[in-house]
Amino acid sequence: MVLGVVLSRAQGKYFTYIIQWMVGGTRGGPNRARIIKALSENPRNANQLSQDLKLDYSTIRYHLEVLEKNGLVRSIGEDYGKMYFPSDNLLNNFEFFEEIWEKVGKKVKNDGAVEENNETE
Repeated sequence: MVLGVVLSRAQGKYFTYIIQWMVGGTRGGPNRARIIKALSENPRNANQLSQDLKLDYSTIRYHLEVLEKNGLVRSIGEDYGKMYFPSDNLLNNFEFFEEIWEKVGKKVKNDGAVEENNETE
């Protein structure tokens, strides 16, 4: 069982690197942070996120796919009704995410739009 504890701690440290890279180290990070923040408040499907965050549906779907592949979000269901929510690993490291969000959130305008030098996602 001691080995399990060591592996769990190693995964936690490794996972903080993933959070930092996905949210703070990429051009799409601010939008990914907004998605994670929204999902932490209430699980939603891609259409709901698109409406709530005022982002294009395909942009939301892209970021959800990236977040899910990297273990930050999980999903239940299929197709249009697929619901997304934070992964257990993200919830276990949510305090670290919030530290990153505080820095990344400063790039987000008051109305929720992301300042991005007019580049597309």
